[in-house]
Amino acid sequence: MDATADFREMLQASALRVTRPRVAVLSAVYTLPHADTDTIIRAVRGDLPDVSHQTVYDSLNVLTAAGLVRRIQPSGSVARYESRVGDNHHHVVCRVCGVIADVDCAVGDAPCLTASDANGFSIDEAEVIYWGTCPDCSSVRSS
Repeated sequence: MDATADFREMLQASALRVTRPRVAVLSAVYTLPHADTDTIIRAVRGDLPDVSHQTVYDSLNVLTAAGLVRRIQPSGSVARYESRVGDNHHHVVCRVCGVIADVDCAVGDAPCLTASDANGFSIDEAEVIYWGTCPDCSSVRSS
């Protein structure tokens, strides 16, 4: 089965209408992990040259609400989107170039961290962002 058919099935399984822009946006998010909206728009326009910014924004919002993509926004960064959903993983961000990578849960089962005082909340997710320097930037700094 090809990827387009997979994306169509994902949309149908989520009770979403299958449209060319939604399929193209899903394809872009799966192809470009942690991409920002402008990057996704450029990728979608490779397949659908006349697609509007608003259509891509609307598709991202619908796909995020349906749980098909995840929106992240590290401090000081624009919103980014990824296809890895449902596993409560975390991220590491390079302070120099801004590259983002996935990090599995630090310890134990989701939500990975135990709050010292949950204030009566039933916590089901923790969002952790690690900050540092990626290998490429580290090698440039040490040379």
